[in-house]
Amino acid sequence: MATFSLEGKVALVTGASRGLGATIARVLASLGAKVVVNYYQSAEMADEVVRSIRAKGGEAEAVQANILDESACKKLVGCACDLYGKVDIMVLNATPTQTMLPMESYDAEHYRSMLDAFVMSPFYLSKAALAGMKERKFGRIINITSEVIDNGVTDYSAYVAAKGGQNSWTHTMARELGEYGVTVNNVAPGWIPVERHEEEAEEAMEGYRQGVPMKRMGSPEDVAHAVAFFASNEASFISGQKLSVNGANTVG
Repeated sequence: MATFSLEGKVALVTGASRGLGATIARVLASLGAKVVVNYYQSAEMADEVVRSIRAKGGEAEAVQANILDESACKKLVGCACDLYGKVDIMVLNATPTQTMLPMESYDAEHYRSMLDAFVMSPFYLSKAALAGMKERKFGRIINITSEVIDNGVTDYSAYVAAKGGQNSWTHTMARELGEYGVTVNNVAPGWIPVERHEEEAEEAMEGYRQGVPMKRMGSPEDVAHAVAFFASNEASFISGQKLSVNGANTVG
C-alpha cells in the first residue's frame, strides 16, 4: 500500500519550533506538504526545523506570530498564502504554559489565558483560512487536544476546561463545514515527553508509564503520524472525531 501523500498541499503548523509541533512539521513535509513553521519567540529553533526539512528535500518557511492575537492570526494565514498560494491544512498545536493548581487557587486571568489559547485562537485561525478552503472544497483543521478531556486530571481545571471547549468546538465545526469538503478533527495525545518535560521527575514519568496499558510513553512521531492521517485524502470522510494517541490510556 502506498504511503499517504500530501504532495501539492500547504500546511500551517502553530507552535512548530519545538516539541510536538516540530515533529509534526517534519512529518508533513516528508509526505510532500509545503510547511509554514509558526513560532512566537524561538526564531532560532524554528529556523532549525526549516533547515532540517530542507535538508531532506522539503519546502518550509518559518513565520513568527502570536496566535493569541486575532490580527496576528490573520497576518499569519495571509503570509502563508503569500508564500505558497493557499493553506490546505492547519494544525493547531501551539500551547502556553499550563499551571496545575487547586481550583480555588487559580485566578481569572489564567483561566482566560487557557480559553484564549484553545478556543479563541482556533477560531481566529480557522476564520482567516476558511474562505480559501471553502472555495477549493478542501480543508483540514486538526486540533491537538489532550487525553485530559477524558480522564479529568485533578488540579488542572483551567487547562481541562479549555481543552474540553476545543473538543466540542471541533464537533460543531465538523458539521458546519462538512458540505464544503473541510474536515475538523482532534488528535488527543497522552503524556508525550518533549523538551518542556526535561525537568519532570523520573518517578512521575514512570508512574504514568506504568498506568498505560502498553507500558510505554508515546513519541512525538506517534502523534505526527495521526495528524498526517487526518490531513490525507484517505481521511476525507472522517470529521468531528477524536483520535487518542495514548496506548489505550483512555478508550471510547
